Amino acid sequence: MKNILILGATSDMAQAIAKKYAAEGWSLTLAALEKELLEPIASDLAVRSGVEIHTLEFDATDFSNHRKLYETLSTKPDIVIAAFGYMSDQDQVRTDLEDIRRTIDINFTGMASVLSVVAEDFEKRGSGAIAAISSVAGDRGRQSNYIYGSAKAGLSTFLAGLRNRLAKKGVHVMTVKPGFARTKMTENMELPEALTASPEQIAEAIFQGLKKKRNVVYTLWMWQFIMLIIKHIPEAIFKKMKM
Repeated sequence: MKNILILGATSDMAQAIAKKYAAEGWSLTLAALEKELLEPIASDLAVRSGVEIHTLEFDATDFSNHRKLYETLSTKPDIVIAAFGYMSDQDQVRTDLEDIRRTIDINFTGMASVLSVVAEDFEKRGSGAIAAISSVAGDRGRQSNYIYGSAKAGLSTFLAGLRNRLAKKGVHVMTVKPGFARTKMTENMELPEALTASPEQIAEAIFQGLKKKRNVVYTLWMWQFIMLIIKHIPEAIFKKMKM
């Protein structure tokens, strides 16, 4: 039975991804900082799907422990999906150095750290797939979320380089850009319904994207064109816009 490791498995997106892969008969390894929250999630999935599920504690910012944690896995995964992330209020984060550091450590450094360990294993095995949730916020810096966006921009560039490195080794790397998503992280934000994806839509997009070996997936197709337009607005005009 093939195994998938989901990092940040307590998030809404991650739970939807876990349900999708469990329904497809994959065994699961669920990892998150709040391990106690994983148990009821794992139990429910096991009852519903009948697949084998393991849980473990994972701290994205405990960089020195990432290799040890991965090496202790009794079953090495065929797919790793990194679904953890952190976003605080832009007005708060821009004046709080610790919050800036937390934003970068979780969204970029933590991702780069743990996925580098995974990449090393997959490269040696000559197989495997990696998917990480980045963001359209990283496609162009905007005043509304440029600190979060800069961390996601770094992640997208990291994944692009990793994809370039591992393609010839039989390992696939996919960047996921959900656009607006209906999750706990955004529950206090007013989001346009037509441009907002559900966790289930994101899970399906990731499943199909990995199956088809897509390089970059925008969960709702229109986001690719929206960001294409935004990226091509001349800077002289863009810097005066309220975005």
